[in-house]
Amino acid sequence: MATNIGMMDSAYFVGRNEILTWINDRLHLNLSRVEEAASGAVQCQMLDMTFPGVVPMHKVNFDAKNEYDMIQNYKVLQDVFNKLKITKPLEINRLVKGRPLDNLEFLQWLKRFCDSINGGIMNENYNPVERRSRGGKERSVKGVNKIPKSLQTNNNHPSSNSSSIGLTKASGPKLAKAAEVQALSKELADLKISTDLLEKERDFYFSKLRDVEILCQTPELDDIPIVVAVKKILYATDADESVLEDAQEYLNQSLGVEAAAEAEAEEEGNGEQEEEEEEEKTQA
Repeated sequence: MATNIGMMDSAYFVGRNEILTWINDRLHLNLSRVEEAASGAVQCQMLDMTFPGVVPMHKVNFDAKNEYDMIQNYKVLQDVFNKLKITKPLEINRLVKGRPLDNLEFLQWLKRFCDSINGGIMNENYNPVERRSRGGKERSVKGVNKIPKSLQTNNNHPSSNSSSIGLTKASGPKLAKAAEVQALSKELADLKISTDLLEKERDFYFSKLRDVEILCQTPELDDIPIVVAVKKILYATDADESVLEDAQEYLNQSLGVEAAAEAEAEEEGNGEQEEEEEEEKTQA
């Protein structure tokens, strides 16, 4: 089971839309943002689908809104982790804050883990709505069967046709503006996630370069040609492509000099050996 996955694993490059589609298709939900899964209930049910009967779904609260209720869901999830011997740490304090990147990373890991168990194939015998129900009544889940407030208002306060038409004309521009604001907010959230992922990737590669630099600064390695060539690239002050060529040329020259020196030393050694053999023959 893929319980521990490195940060550069392909699992962490799965996009937000693919994650949301994966959740919505399997659990019959309609989530539009990854942070809507911050309560931990979705994660519990995903494991319930992957390992039927392991999760006590009657303890999972899909209506959790505050951090206390969310933490109770994550306690259920932690118990399931323990049963399945899953060693991945649950960073509950970060997940319940609802930050997009933290929740996206955890869902990316969860998808990879579940796919490693079921091969990415949906369990057709699993009824997610029934499993979410309590006492035969479906519990409310954010994004599922939600009645718009506008419909609720119209049902509670019926009006004449002329009044309805007037209300529609008046609310039309407001609805359009609200939709535009929602679309822009979603686009902004997507850009933030992309930026966070790029910054994380940048930091990863920077740390690798720093490790290489520290290794190259070891006094015993300071004069080795390959180390000198690497330093030329690390400490270049511009993006000139000739930097790589200069480093390669230096390395080739250094290796060529060393090879020539070794060949010369070997030739001298052979000459001395021949002289010794000739001297031995003369004495004989």
